[in-house]
Amino acid sequence: MKIGRFYAGSSAFTGIVKNGTVYSVGNDPLEFIFRDSVDCSHLQSLTEKISMQTELCDVVYLPLLRPGKIICLGLNYRSHAIEGNWQIPGEPVYFEKSSSTVIAHKTPIKIPKDIGRVDPEVELAVIIGKQCRKISPENAGRYIAGYTILNDVTARTIQKKDQEMKYPWFRSKSMDTFCPVGPWLVTADEIGPRADLKITLRVNGKIRQDSSTGRMIFQVPEILAQITRYLTLEPGDIISTGTPEGIGPILPGDTVECEIEGIGVLTNPVISDDN
Repeated sequence: MKIGRFYAGSSAFTGIVKNGTVYSVGNDPLEFIFRDSVDCSHLQSLTEKISMQTELCDVVYLPLLRPGKIICLGLNYRSHAIEGNWQIPGEPVYFEKSSSTVIAHKTPIKIPKDIGRVDPEVELAVIIGKQCRKISPENAGRYIAGYTILNDVTARTIQKKDQEMKYPWFRSKSMDTFCPVGPWLVTADEIGPRADLKITLRVNGKIRQDSSTGRMIFQVPEILAQITRYLTLEPGDIISTGTPEGIGPILPGDTVECEIEGIGVLTNPVISDDN
């Protein structure tokens, strides 16, 4: 089942997407729906709340959720580590993006002036559906509400400068609009935690990144187990699983398409932030 956040007419709502139609199930944000549930399987019961329907072509996409945390993996594809001349990690390397960076499908990525190179990065993202800490890889699937696409936009010039100074990566990853997420969540009953999914990024229709999530060094169950050894994950938190090789810059006027098999296509135009 595909679930997203939309606006139509004069109302925002959470909706189930099916065959080109969006079925409203009320206006509770997804993170509230997760928080009020006992387990992740309850999402199927949302169909009982359908109150109206709208054609998908007539809606405006809203940010999928406002997560408490966005935790991203770095260098989780061997090929990406090699292309950047980075050391291949022996355990998951993760960092955080600000939750204020999240934007919706079709919303512009804004590039501030004079920051140098900016790269998009397509990633499979896990949405946490239930509070978890110190979980095992074997039971990690119980805590996953679903999966979506995340574009880990990165101010590459600034990132490299900060790395050379041994500073954190935070500012290069957390500029406004630098985290497109969506277009919707696909529930965990449709995608398993060890699924091997085709993952692609296109800029102006030309393929830049083309790989498979099966090539990740650390798979979703191991990632969640490692992260929750040290911190608690809450409903609505996003775990983004890293990007494959093929990174390259984007410029105002470009259009970025991130596609993952079984989920869909996340599309965002690129503009200059003149403010």
